[in-house]
Amino acid sequence: MNLQEHRYSARLRWTGNLGPGTSGYRSYSRDHQVEVDGPGLLLGTADPTFHGSRDRWNPEQLLLTAVAQCHMLSYLHVAVKAGVVVTAYSDTPEGTMRLNRDGSGEFTAIILRPHVELADADHTPLADSLHAEANRLCFIARSVSFPVHHEPTSSGPAGAV
Repeated sequence: MNLQEHRYSARLRWTGNLGPGTSGYRSYSRDHQVEVDGPGLLLGTADPTFHGSRDRWNPEQLLLTAVAQCHMLSYLHVAVKAGVVVTAYSDTPEGTMRLNRDGSGEFTAIILRPHVELADADHTPLADSLHAEANRLCFIARSVSFPVHHEPTSSGPAGAV
């Protein structure tokens, strides 16, 4: 096995044929299933703007959360290496997608807003600086063609002054 190369696979199946197939733009559902070995089934659709369901994941949400998850996992890794003890981590990421006149579109940026709680408030400046290294290491952020910005905040232990 080559440790330098990892392969990922999934199975995708469209479940949105309402009878007439894709005979018209509004004649089919955007619902689909994505499955990978292990965690099982993920129910997907299109963004509601594009006739999707609000109760299923859309590709744009999945991209946004993939970037945020990858950053968090990379950040926790660099925190350990730097001796920064993280006791909690949360994020409220936002992505911006631009639609073009030809019907195409692309993400133009993602902003991550991680909030990190630390065991030692004195590590706040170092903890905030580690986001740049996490971004450099994050597999997903390195793979996208738009910028991933960071607006981090950190705080010491709950109840600390």
